[in-house]
Amino acid sequence: MSTLTVPDQIPSLEEDCEQLHKAFSGWGTNEALIISILAHRNAAQRNLIRQTYAKTYGEDLLKALNKELSNDFEGVVLLWALDPAERDAYLANEATKRQTSNNQVLMEIACTRTPHELLLARQAYHARFKKSLEEDVAHHTTGDFRKLLVPLVSSYRYEGDEVNMALAKTEAKILHEKISSKAYSDEEVIRILSTRSKAQINATLNHYNNDFGHAINKDLKDDPEDEFLALLRATVKCLTRPQLYFEKVVRLAINKLGTDEGALTRVVTTRAEIDLKVIKDEYYRRNSVPLDRAIGKDTHGDYEKMLLELVGQSDA
Repeated sequence: MSTLTVPDQIPSLEEDCEQLHKAFSGWGTNEALIISILAHRNAAQRNLIRQTYAKTYGEDLLKALNKELSNDFEGVVLLWALDPAERDAYLANEATKRQTSNNQVLMEIACTRTPHELLLARQAYHARFKKSLEEDVAHHTTGDFRKLLVPLVSSYRYEGDEVNMALAKTEAKILHEKISSKAYSDEEVIRILSTRSKAQINATLNHYNNDFGHAINKDLKDDPEDEFLALLRATVKCLTRPQLYFEKVVRLAINKLGTDEGALTRVVTTRAEIDLKVIKDEYYRRNSVPLDRAIGKDTHGDYEKMLLELVGQSDA
């Protein structure tokens, strides 16, 4: 499901660091050398490279990259170089700032990570920003958005496959009653979506579909302009079919006037080691165009090259 390709034989950490240091030396930067190394190392290897680089050259690799690179290429390389939990903490912090506020990113991190990954992200947030993710989300959101997002980012769901079918049927009825009465932010709706395991939520929403004749997201489309309803629909999709959610994010990022580089970079860097292959397959099924070809058409330069190394060549 990952699209990351790591060579069977990789150089030593010292050699990787020496080559990266060379890429920064002299006149100009050797972007191709940076891509050839970092785009083909997994998270654990990249972390060891950062540690070794700091010991060898007395400088954080991220700071060196920040000085040498620019624009969207800098953005994708820096995000990719981060440990996954650090990356999530950074993305979440950006999403709570006034200038870059993004409730969808907060929900995405909360709902598509495993319980342990979300816990690690919260711990990384503490370490980097000297405060909690929960308090920043609570401070920077209001109303229904705060009611939904604070419990989502605070959650530590059960991760097993066990399902209580009687409970699923009961809670499907509760959801239907609340949504039918337009009580979209009712505490029961939020309790179910923010605390139940993903397996339990899937069972509940299957009952919803079977008992009431259609999927829950159809009932959450009452007002297409309602931003909270849009966030609720995205929450449901992230909890039940995250690859479909990510396909849509990518499709919207590269199928309109002006590319949304932030969204494209976020999806590629956070999913390349997890399920980007499935997202690519879904993109092709939906759009009849390979994702790498779509990215190549919509981006350029070293940014394009880095993305394509992470996305991988399509079979289609």
